[in-house]
Amino acid sequence: MIEVKNAVKTFDGFAALDGASITVPDGGVYGLVGPNGAGKSTIIRHLTGIYRPDSGAVLVDGAPVYENPEKKALIAAIPDDWYYFQSATIRDMMRFYKGFYPNFDMARYERFKEVFTLPEKSPIRRMSKGMQKQAAFWLTMCCRPKYLILDEPVDGLDPVMRRQVWSLMMGDVTEHGTTVLVSSHNLRELEDVCDHVGIMNKGKVLLERSLTDLQENIVKLQAVWKPGETPVLPREMEVLHTSNVGRVYTYIIRGTAQAVTERVAQFHPLMVEALPLSLEEIFIYELGGEQYAVKEILL
Repeated sequence: MIEVKNAVKTFDGFAALDGASITVPDGGVYGLVGPNGAGKSTIIRHLTGIYRPDSGAVLVDGAPVYENPEKKALIAAIPDDWYYFQSATIRDMMRFYKGFYPNFDMARYERFKEVFTLPEKSPIRRMSKGMQKQAAFWLTMCCRPKYLILDEPVDGLDPVMRRQVWSLMMGDVTEHGTTVLVSSHNLRELEDVCDHVGIMNKGKVLLERSLTDLQENIVKLQAVWKPGETPVLPREMEVLHTSNVGRVYTYIIRGTAQAVTERVAQFHPLMVEALPLSLEEIFIYELGGEQYAVKEILL
């Protein structure tokens, strides 16, 4: 299990992490989401042992990860800007990775040549961004890590390769119990693969729940009212957002679909229907609703 407990990290007086806490259960996919500057990359650098928190704890299997080679050997990571030696080829980097990871799987490395059709002996620096990202997945997944930590993992990959990479990762989760923590702005993609989600903002984790719990406890409701009889919903209903197109009103309300629908039905709408929210919509309204909506600017 990965745990971050009340981690604080400041840079020149700025709190990149301000008491952040997350718990990543074993054997699943955890999506870490938040706006730019929320602290996602900083928390990932703590989990991979690059940074040490000013206070709090960053634990892997119950032990601090910073300057702990035994725990670091369980973790493989692909940062947004993947590092490789300037003159290295994929095969050179394979030897480098193999020296650090005792479970490096050479048989898998050879099999992946059929998946990642890259020039194995050409300098990585001459490859496109998408090819470099493929090389990162090729090498990292051959390490057979217990924990796979990814920052914007499929950025730069074409749609076919994105599907291929996710398929390989989900296969490792299912067959080998690999735990994946992924930070991404592509919430539509995360929605298809994540078991748990943590939402960060301003160095804090605002909430973390299973994706199922998140989707079951916030509802998009559409209602049609009689002309001139649009009610004001009571404050205790926790209405996060209201909009309308003509007589069709859309509400974002905290609560279960059944409870919210029954409560609104007491106001006698002509029609009422509960709709599922996407992870992107949950993200927007958990962070404050209208202040994160797209703004219309007159040009």
